Amino acid sequence: MTQNTLIIGVTGGIASGKSTVARSFERHAVPWVDADDVAREVVAPGTPTLADIVNRYGSSILDEQGALKRSELRKIVFADSRERQWLESVTHPQIRKQLIERLEAFRRGPAPYALLVSPLLLESGQAELVDRILVIDVPESLQIARTIQRDGVDETGARAILSAQMSRQQRLKKAHDVLDNSRDQDTLNAQIDALDHQYRQLGGLPAIEQ
Repeated sequence: MTQNTLIIGVTGGIASGKSTVARSFERHAVPWVDADDVAREVVAPGTPTLADIVNRYGSSILDEQGALKRSELRKIVFADSRERQWLESVTHPQIRKQLIERLEAFRRGPAPYALLVSPLLLESGQAELVDRILVIDVPESLQIARTIQRDGVDETGARAILSAQMSRQQRLKKAHDVLDNSRDQDTLNAQIDALDHQYRQLGGLPAIEQ
């Protein structure tokens, strides 16, 4: 990468389609790292972070293979803000360390720009690691419907997760760019093509004709 290379932070509320957007950027040969994937790595079996979680909640938080039952942990932390704060205090430093290493590797690589995909980009301080913020926006009613279908929770559970996150209005105020992911894939791809053109120009690199 050149010194003008941009790191784009991609964020949005639950079920806004962040990973779908990142995969769609792959058509432009853009690398990305997902903070959720890194979050899974730092609590993998054998890690000190997982040991801390087991010490707090007991072995019932693990499945038969010794892996963290993330759905069970999610229920605990979204029901009690103090537990969520504790979990963030032990996981966020490890996640941040891993993300910094991967983003630095992107900056040394050949791609024109790279993405950091993170649901907590704005809440966790990860926005400091990026040059520009892209918010994936969908109506809250669609977030709730997608969460119920994807995660198997009821509407009350989906709304509890939504209420624990930064509000849609707050998120939009912090955005440099906004992508509407409430429609079909063709509409999404058209928006991504336009953003790719914009990011390449900002980085001083030519756009790739589709």
